[in-house]
Amino acid sequence: MKVFVIAAISVDGFIGPDHTHTSLEWTSKEDTKFFVARTKEAGAIVMGGTTYRTIGKALPGRRNVVYSRSPIDQEGIETTQESPQDLIARLEAEGHTELAVCGGQSVYDMFLQAGVVDELYLTVEPIVFGSGLPLTSASLKLALLDMEKLNENSIRLHYKVIKD
Repeated sequence: MKVFVIAAISVDGFIGPDHTHTSLEWTSKEDTKFFVARTKEAGAIVMGGTTYRTIGKALPGRRNVVYSRSPIDQEGIETTQESPQDLIARLEAEGHTELAVCGGQSVYDMFLQAGVVDELYLTVEPIVFGSGLPLTSASLKLALLDMEKLNENSIRLHYKVIKD
């Protein structure tokens, strides 16, 4: 199964100024359009409880898996506490071929630290937070697969994770 991180980052490398902000508050419409299309193409997404609460609903056209200690009683939301490896194995056994890791910081870090991420899609938006939430604390080696200018000020970087 192909596992990819999809995230927007500031020029200074943060996914947000803190846990209370959503990327929709500072990202471009082009990034949002790409996020919707790419995650629908993947068919399955995973996010943390904080990210889910900022969205407040299941994202249509995708299987929504949320890391949460307590069940979320909403149609279209499946909760889990599985390890990334176990979740990936289960989804693959159920016929999924791709999984989009959609945040937040603890989920990005958990999947990147586990070494299960194959690719990263990072949209760099023209904003500087000065401090904030880093994408991960994992040490990664990456190879640039593609770069696309999304609009006058935003770019998307597509990387492959180099696994030792």
